[in-house]
Amino acid sequence: MNPTTNPHTMTSLHFREGNSDKEYHAAIEPKGDGYVVTFAYGRRGSTLTVGTKTAAPVPLDQAQSIHKKLVASKVAKGYLVTADSSTPYQQSGEEGRDSGIRCQLLNPVEESELPRLLGDNQYCLQEKHDGRRLMVRKQGDEITGINRRGVVIAIPDPIRVAVASLPVDVLIDGEAVRETLHAFDLLDLDGNDLRRNSYRNRCAALFLLLPPDTPALRRVNTAIDPNDKLAIFEKLRQDGREGVVFKDLDAPFSPGRPNSGGTQLKFKFVESASFVVTGHNAKRSVSLGLYSGDSDTLVPAGNVTIPPNHPVPEVGDVVDCSYLYALRQSGSIYQPVYIGPRADIPASECTTDQLKYKAEVETA
Repeated sequence: MNPTTNPHTMTSLHFREGNSDKEYHAAIEPKGDGYVVTFAYGRRGSTLTVGTKTAAPVPLDQAQSIHKKLVASKVAKGYLVTADSSTPYQQSGEEGRDSGIRCQLLNPVEESELPRLLGDNQYCLQEKHDGRRLMVRKQGDEITGINRRGVVIAIPDPIRVAVASLPVDVLIDGEAVRETLHAFDLLDLDGNDLRRNSYRNRCAALFLLLPPDTPALRRVNTAIDPNDKLAIFEKLRQDGREGVVFKDLDAPFSPGRPNSGGTQLKFKFVESASFVVTGHNAKRSVSLGLYSGDSDTLVPAGNVTIPPNHPVPEVGDVVDCSYLYALRQSGSIYQPVYIGPRADIPASECTTDQLKYKAEVETA
């Protein structure tokens, strides 16, 4: 069968009860000689989890049947159909494929290093946005989203439209917060690989490329002057933002994460880490685990309560939690707060090296 029309059936639903405010979107989209049924769900206003109900294209009547049953199952759970149905994520059918592209990942920096980084013109300062790492590639009419692991993912439609409107092919790196991509690097421009260029030049090219007034595609504010960096740092900390990033302006792009240090460093105002869910407890609580050293065995890292507006994660899932500090003797985190699932982070990266421990007080 070769689709000659695009039914693009879309149904949006929402569920609101107490502290729970969720949305769910289901769509029939043409692919190849058939159709696929895709979905996106999550808390209203957050970056949504996406997927497909069809492993391969199916005939239209079969896709319509799958879509109908999917919507009916949500209605049975208390969801209401939204009058203005729209699909917030455009999926290409390539989701889950390895793109071959890798991000440059940052190592944390200790607070003792802040005076040097804030006072050195060699390093710029940017806000560390609290979202999901996202690279977006434009090749002709094809727009592809790529996560921090290099896997092709669906992207919010406003971001796709904004990138599609750019006059040349690009590969942009940034942080997606809901339907906005906060862009901070430009790796390819009109077929020219910029990775060996200095960050100073890549950042300048990005700022010249992006229009200043596009809500879905924003340039990350970048400060170089020590006075500007200190003022922004203090303002972000006072406002309770996630943290800051320092980048060596003369450094080329280096994919992956160095064993220590590096040319791009992060400092978080609030501690957070990724954990593996190891069990379910009473009252919506789950136990957490981390890998220690080269061991392939998870060690306990405490428990966290899942808020009512989040589904309880399954055992083996990777989740993010913020915390005040970790206790060195027990290895548990103190005052944990559940942030959400992290399907883009492998369990192998959930190690005790992430933790910040409570300072030990010396006694006489």
